[in-house]
Amino acid sequence: MGRGTLRIYLGAAPGVGKTYAMLAEAHRRVERGTDCVVALVEHHDRPRTEVMLHGLEQIPRSEIDYRSAVFTEMDVDAVLERAPAVALVDELAHTNVPGSRNAKRWQDVEELLKAGIDVISTVNIQHLESLGDVVESITGVRQQETVPDEVVRRADQIELVDMSPQALRRRMAHGNIYQPDKLDAALSNYFRPGNLTALRELALLWTADRVDEYLQQYRGEHNIRTTWQARERIVVGLTGGPEGRTLIRRASRMAAKGSGSEILAVYIARSDGLTSASPKELAVQRTLVEDVGGTFHHVIGDDIPAALLEFARGVNATQIVLGSSRRKTWQYIYGPGVGATVARESGPDLDVHIVTHEEVAKGRGLPIARGARLGRARIVSGWLVGVAGPVLLSLLLRSLENGPGLANDVLLFLFLTVAAALLGGLRPALASAAVGVMLLNYWFTPPTQTLTVQDPENFVAIVIFFAVAVAVSSVVDLAARRTHQAARLRAESEILSFLAGSVLRGETALDALLERVRETFAMESVALLERASDVDPWTCAGFVGPAPVARPDDADVDMPVGDNMALALSGRVLPAEDRRVLGAFAAQAAVVVDRQRLVSEADRARRLAEGNRIRTALLAAVSHDLRTPLAGIKAAVSSLRSDDVAWSPEDEAELLAGIEDGADRLDHLVGNLLDMSRLQTGTVTPLIREIDLDEVVPMALGGVPEGSVDLDIPETLPMVAVDPGLLERVVANVVENAVKYSPGGEPIAVAASAHGERVELRVVDRGRGVPDEAKERIFEPFQRYGDAPRGAGVGLGLAVSRGFAEAMGGTLDAEDTPGGGLTMVLTLTAAPGREQAQDRAVLPAEATS
Repeated sequence: MGRGTLRIYLGAAPGVGKTYAMLAEAHRRVERGTDCVVALVEHHDRPRTEVMLHGLEQIPRSEIDYRSAVFTEMDVDAVLERAPAVALVDELAHTNVPGSRNAKRWQDVEELLKAGIDVISTVNIQHLESLGDVVESITGVRQQETVPDEVVRRADQIELVDMSPQALRRRMAHGNIYQPDKLDAALSNYFRPGNLTALRELALLWTADRVDEYLQQYRGEHNIRTTWQARERIVVGLTGGPEGRTLIRRASRMAAKGSGSEILAVYIARSDGLTSASPKELAVQRTLVEDVGGTFHHVIGDDIPAALLEFARGVNATQIVLGSSRRKTWQYIYGPGVGATVARESGPDLDVHIVTHEEVAKGRGLPIARGARLGRARIVSGWLVGVAGPVLLSLLLRSLENGPGLANDVLLFLFLTVAAALLGGLRPALASAAVGVMLLNYWFTPPTQTLTVQDPENFVAIVIFFAVAVAVSSVVDLAARRTHQAARLRAESEILSFLAGSVLRGETALDALLERVRETFAMESVALLERASDVDPWTCAGFVGPAPVARPDDADVDMPVGDNMALALSGRVLPAEDRRVLGAFAAQAAVVVDRQRLVSEADRARRLAEGNRIRTALLAAVSHDLRTPLAGIKAAVSSLRSDDVAWSPEDEAELLAGIEDGADRLDHLVGNLLDMSRLQTGTVTPLIREIDLDEVVPMALGGVPEGSVDLDIPETLPMVAVDPGLLERVVANVVENAVKYSPGGEPIAVAASAHGERVELRVVDRGRGVPDEAKERIFEPFQRYGDAPRGAGVGLGLAVSRGFAEAMGGTLDAEDTPGGGLTMVLTLTAAPGREQAQDRAVLPAEATS
């Protein structure tokens, strides 16, 4: 039995009509005679959706008891037993009730697909796992129910259910989505036009990427190499030179003119040793490409124009951006250049843009990374000039009636020998000298057309020619070799200097270092392998590139680092002179791995030490601060239960007041301990919404005596983006702390003011104040400053307050009060606009599920 197919209706927000479209498709299939059933559909009391269920067979749901309540979920066994051709399963990202067959509904769907049942389902864009943070930043609501992107991407068909924000809000206003009591809160919070527009764009872009994957797959299956201009893709050709930044920015401006454009920067390295580009400059350009939203690619190829065009056609690019040549005028004798070649061979489907820059015609300089190897093209050119050149020159001179004379003939042949040395090195030059001597002797030295030299002067001239040719060739070749060696050493020193700088800067990015190794040596993949001992198998500590090797023996090049670590490279065999630099890279990789482990161990030790410190302080708090109110409560209760004492009503009231006071203190202490535990474990998840300060601050003053606070919160303040519950706890703790240290019952001041995009709430007391060196320490857990009485708490109030403030994106700091005392400054983020929130606590169930 084959696997079933999955069709998904994707929407930007609740209410766009996904379930309705799914049910409409089910009716169409039933009319065609397809066996289609409703495995699970949530109509959310929407009349139009509920009507669409009529006429469709529904599988009864299974009932699950959880926490004294009964919940219903899809009965997977019943659907499998019924074995329909098509099953409708709504809300793919739903989390099943504990005790269900699977934890997530998409896992239920996977079982149906494996059984050969076709499934039609629905999902909203905000439920995709990779977009959780993006959706939260837009809407302020964190989605608790998510589905892995890969599950949706594997769908055989994805259909976008689209609706404009205005149409969706009109549908809500007509009561087609939510009940009237939830309508105002939904329209003013989650379903604001800006939110819906952003979510719609996310859905469209995600679907466009999926369509692009289908297109690439189709082109690959049908071997289509021509460009289909379905989407603008701009390829930027980089040389590693300083002009690369100009090209990237120019491509970014071109991409900005069309929505959905994509930038792909590509650097093509030759496969002959160290690359000719500066690793530091390439790293800067890689960062710049990523900053403008593009991607960086590294390709190996000796024919740069062909490799660039092959890459561009492979990614279905529509435009190529190249820089004007840095060659000087005389350097064009070597060929037309990359830009001209790419423009000539690009064809009608690729537009090539040649961008001017400040480095135009300033010279490309010597290749840094090619050592003494001149390259195949130059060596072939040297042999042609050295062997064919003298023959052609002889034919030319023989065609002249009156030649220039033997002396000038010798100089012309010597020129060809020097040119052969410059192009191809020593061997073509020696061959040119030998061929030149033979031709001079045979054609131009009397008696001609023989190898005999009659005049001794001519013999001396030929010998001197050969000696000078050999000497000049040797000198020219030696100078070329020394130039290349110096350039190579300069490249090596730059790389080693960069590695030394990375050690001093404490860089610990192993992937970045391995990627630099791959780019420097033009390799396909690089892996750092390690093992615990000589008998243990190798494990991969990090790798870059496709198909990394699993053992050093399988690599083209391996560089041991100690006894149990090795750097393994695949792609080609390196010459011996490259291994010195490779050894430096390997040593740096080992240092990076060790540093990462030391940092991890130090962090773990720090967390353990912090945990031990808190546990010690907690034991101290339990042993004293919690026992004190317990002792008071127990004494009061024991006194009230005593039969041998007749308590007056006033005494009983006093004892009961003591019990209540002790219970309040216990409740406050335990609450702070629980809050501190939540902060330590990272389980504080604020629900951010817009609210006015004057709605929260007065509620936080209920725990302080009346008349102990002077409140000044202007009505013109902007709203703040906070969690009202957490904000109330922060203000209550800070105010209670200030009242506690205010001398002689003098009231404290609580005032708020706006500063740009921030709102400050200042709590001012006239107490003893806190010295500068202790201002940060008072926010640490279990810290109490000065002569605070032991019964005043365990020192958690300010620590909890700062933790809650930072969880909401704010800050809490301490400042000196002018004239004496301490001022607590709570800084919060101002919400955009002045629109008042109406019942913002009510969020749509689908948006928060």
